Formats: sequence, structure tokens, C-alpha cells
Amino acid sequence: SAVFCFSHPAMWQVNLKHPSRFLYPMAKARAKLDPARVQLQLKVSLLDIRPPIWRRLLVPATIKLPKLHDVLQLCFGWTNSHLHAFRLEEESYQAVYPDDWGADFFGMSKPHDEKKVRLCDLLHAKDDWLIYEYDFGDSWEHEVLVEKLLPGVTDKAVTCIDGARAGPPEDCGSIPGYENLVDAMADPKHPEREQLLEWLGDPYDPEAFSLDTLNKQLKRLKI
Repeated sequence: SAVFCFSHPAMWQVNLKHPSRFLYPMAKARAKLDPARVQLQLKVSLLDIRPPIWRRLLVPATIKLPKLHDVLQLCFGWTNSHLHAFRLEEESYQAVYPDDWGADFFGMSKPHDEKKVRLCDLLHAKDDWLIYEYDFGDSWEHEVLVEKLLPGVTDKAVTCIDGARAGPPEDCGSIPGYENLVDAMADPKHPEREQLLEWLGDPYDPEAFSLDTLNKQLKRLKI
């Protein structure tokens, strides 16, 4: 049976932090697709958090990475207050500035300009994936996984079709700070509860997620 993909060679992709996920070259016949007529069904999950925080999205295959960044910011409730990068193997795709001092700061090769890259240039077939990292201090890593290629779809809108749980508050101290915050919200006697509530401004519900509200926000986003 044919396997849908774009006209790119199969790639080995290994994330050393998550050795259980490998992508092997595929021997099956490949049905070449025009990416301009394809939607991707993505599952985007914040790594190393349990219960998981995730979103299932339909996006045009040709979406540029800066627009995908905007989408992911909305999906997880981020406020675009920090740097970000898309990472595939040892390559990094991010906003590039003329005086970019951080090209080799993280021990990686010089980053590629994300403005020049479409999602379909990096992810070509089912089970392809990359990492979207937001806030290099707290280092929120999101796995962006292709679940399906939907050929014959020219809709350029982005839609969320499923998901679970609220994204962490900005600047909460990475995963340990997030876990402490969740514990404090659940325990009226937690020693840091009042301090954290004052910092938050409003109570934080880690289980909150509204599909309708998110899709209204996505609908206003120009892709």
C-alpha cells in the first residue's frame, strides 16, 4: 500500500533525550503529494509533564515556521515573552538577527532563518517529528508529531480538534516550579499557596482547556 509523503528522501531522526522514538527509512511505495494541497494532522505535546498537556491540530503543510510559532503560542497559552527554536536533529531554526551573538552558544551549528522554512520542508511523512522549544531558561520542549497527511485539502486555516490541560504559567520555574505550583493549587494548606496566588493574580486550574475558545483565537490568526 502507498505511503503518503512529500518528495523528500526518508530521514533518520533520533532524539537522544527520548530514545524510544525512531524513524527508519521506509521501503513501501511513496505517493508524492503537492504540499500546497495537503493538511497535516499534528499532535503537539509538552515533554516530561504528567498528566500530559497536548493539542491535536490541523495545519496547512506549507505553513511557515514563524506562523507555526504563533499557533503554538496560542495553543499553550504562552505570551511570546521569550526566545524560541524549532530543532530537528542537530539543526536549529529560529529568528535570526544580523548581530546574533548566540549562534553557537548552545553548542549547536549556526541556526537557520525560520522565516525561510515551511513545515513541509522539515516534516515529510507520518511519524516525522521535531522539537519546538520555548523559553531557553525554563526550556519548555514540545514534541510536534505528524499523525496524518490529509491530501486534497487546500484550507489554509489552523484548527485545534482536541487537547487536554492548560499550559504552564510563564516564568513558573520550568517543570519543578510547575509541579510545585500544581501541588499548591490543590492544597489549601500548602506553605507557598498564598505567595503563588499573589504572583499569579488569579487561581490557576491545570485541568482547564477550552477547545471553542482556542479555535476562536486561531480563527483570528492570519496564516
